[in-house]
Amino acid sequence: MSCPKNLPNVLTVIRAVLVPVFMVLVIFPHFPETPTRLVGAALFGLISLTDMLDGNLARKYNIVSDFGKFLDPLADKLLVLGAMLSLVIFNGMNKGDFIFAAVCTFATFVVLLRELAVTSLRLLAKNADGKVIAANMAGKIKTVSQIIFVIAAMVEPLLVGFYPVNVLFITYISLAVMVYMTIYSGIKYFMIYVPMIKN
Repeated sequence: MSCPKNLPNVLTVIRAVLVPVFMVLVIFPHFPETPTRLVGAALFGLISLTDMLDGNLARKYNIVSDFGKFLDPLADKLLVLGAMLSLVIFNGMNKGDFIFAAVCTFATFVVLLRELAVTSLRLLAKNADGKVIAANMAGKIKTVSQIIFVIAAMVEPLLVGFYPVNVLFITYISLAVMVYMTIYSGIKYFMIYVPMIKN
């Protein structure tokens, strides 16, 4: 069974297009908090699955392209940054949780800084040797940690009533792991790209 050559890239484009849909749902909730959080988490999870699907299709049918290598991580960046920005606005403005909004704002800045730096290095490296390097394992783990954080931040507040204390354990732990992996994977990319640019 064959696979259309442009299907992985089409899935990537769909992922990028659905990001504003998620943001509108979360930032401008038309439903009560519980369904907004559940539907938002489900939509975000569904969008994230397209990331795994397009990459698997591209590798399985050997239709990996430089366009896909560049577009796929770009769509990931749009998804994660859009989701984190939505969480900052939703929790800060709609829920009045300014502590979480402040911490999430800092994490969003770290993610944005890392993505801008790595994307710049990728472009410089491509200009140096004409090749686009796909995401490495640290980058993939970073993306997974970001997805886990967003889903936890969407769903865990609904479970606080069952906790002995009013603390979002999973959300803050996953946020810390995400920030660590974001910085760590950024350093790994620097170690890969800088020698290529120098050469």
